[in-house]
Amino acid sequence: TVMFIDIVGFTNLSSYLSPKQLVFLLNLLFSKVDEILDEHGLEKIKTIGDAYMCAGGLPIPNQSNPIDAVRAGLAMQEYMTAYKNECIAKGEPYFECRLGINTGEVVAGVVGTKKFAYDIWGDAVNVASRMESSGLPGRIHISESTRAALGSDYECEPRGSIEVKGLGQINTYFLLSKNDPFLDEVPEI
Repeated sequence: TVMFIDIVGFTNLSSYLSPKQLVFLLNLLFSKVDEILDEHGLEKIKTIGDAYMCAGGLPIPNQSNPIDAVRAGLAMQEYMTAYKNECIAKGEPYFECRLGINTGEVVAGVVGTKKFAYDIWGDAVNVASRMESSGLPGRIHISESTRAALGSDYECEPRGSIEVKGLGQINTYFLLSKNDPFLDEVPEI
């Protein structure tokens, strides 16, 4: 399961923040994303400017990766809401994120002979990217394949279909809530 996270309005932010301030904000957000991914067993693939790409089910395959990705997305959504509310209370500027998730087959590895970087490729990556770019700030936009993999444990709102270059129209959904039966297993601290 591939997830893309993108900062909404990053270009606008860059017009009134210094490069140092932008890097500070990116580091703040992406460090929290790293932490959330660790908690949910997802693998950071790379950052691309203000975008972050990660995946579940690799390098070690597992069956829980759609749920892992959705749980991580919900944790990100919770963090971003708290961040936004804190900024509003202080009268500071804030940003929001779009999240896109898709489940499917990918190929992973390293290509080239210079500056080795682990990466993933495939239609699943392209669809996840389209989920993010066609999503809405503060919402988790998922594909039909991810919705199907979640079963009835998560409530989703049909969004309709979107055009995916090379693949045609695909049905998409917004994740609404979690009816997660496994949350009861988490011990209280």
